[in-house]
Amino acid sequence: MDSFSTLIRTASHEQHVEAETSTFMSDLLGGRLGVDAYARYTEQLWFVYEALESAARRLASDPVAGPFVRPELFRLAALERDLAHLRGTDWRSTLTALPATRAYAERVAECARDWPAGYVAHHYTRYLGDLSGGQIIRDRAEKTWGFTKKGDGVRFYVFEGIPNPAAFKRGYRELLDAVAVDDLEKQRIVAECKRAFALNTSVFRGLGEEFPLSA
Repeated sequence: MDSFSTLIRTASHEQHVEAETSTFMSDLLGGRLGVDAYARYTEQLWFVYEALESAARRLASDPVAGPFVRPELFRLAALERDLAHLRGTDWRSTLTALPATRAYAERVAECARDWPAGYVAHHYTRYLGDLSGGQIIRDRAEKTWGFTKKGDGVRFYVFEGIPNPAAFKRGYRELLDAVAVDDLEKQRIVAECKRAFALNTSVFRGLGEEFPLSA
């Protein structure tokens, strides 16, 4: 019998690959898009993490979601520093969400409000992804647009409170395996993980439409 963390990882593998290999992300990481596209992507992240983290304090005492609420994961302050660097100090005045981003953030907020186990699905897909694949994005961004290594512009990808990401991810998977829900609820969490990846892929599609590569 596979552990729950293995079940989640294998069940969402297809969507994960689809999100990672989106045209927009391939173009961005391939250095074919300008820094403006990177800044626009960073703006979209702000909406999703605002939804995730504005709910975190309230969920900290929840028996299902509470164990996952870890301040060392929080990304909003780092995102805001990056946006100030990318867009200037009045970045908030020009901040807009793509329709796909709005749908994504609304779903996260809805789960946080009504279904803490669903919130865990979104928490997992975002933060564990940032700790893993996010490091590739940081490295490419530094090389492509000349950001200071682990400095302003890429702080979102730098987890200063997590000196050993591999050990942290192991601990996180142990939390997933111990999550206090029955098997039916676990299936619903897996389904919500798939939905989270699909929502993320829609954001990439929207960004791709905004930054098409001229053929």
